[in-house]
Amino acid sequence: MSKKTSETTTESGNPSTDATTTVGDLREMVNQFVSERQWEKFHSPKNISMALAVEAAELMEHFQWCSIEESRATSSDPKSLAAVGEELADVLCYGLALANTLGIDVSDTMRKKMEKNREKYPVDKFLGKFE
Repeated sequence: MSKKTSETTTESGNPSTDATTTVGDLREMVNQFVSERQWEKFHSPKNISMALAVEAAELMEHFQWCSIEESRATSSDPKSLAAVGEELADVLCYGLALANTLGIDVSDTMRKKMEKNREKYPVDKFLGKFE
């Protein structure tokens, strides 16, 4: 279930959404941001992975000490949803920066990982279970 958030537009004036933006577009956005600031020298796999972990912890902080129900209610609170979205964006930016630095094809890697997950967690054994 997807929620509509504030839209930005592309250079052509079209809405920029998950449905219209490719992984390549996002990677280039991150690459351009890094390049404009000449931050490549700081973007070692070690540094990026550490920054990603920090941002993941900041994302987790929004849900610390709340119940499962309260965490799900975030989607109906625009202020909380925006704050969580910003932390998620930070995590994704660092993930894409790491992919850029290491030359990892995100789409191919995700497909392969999901194939492994399907084998590891077949539906007939894990339907409705987390064990």
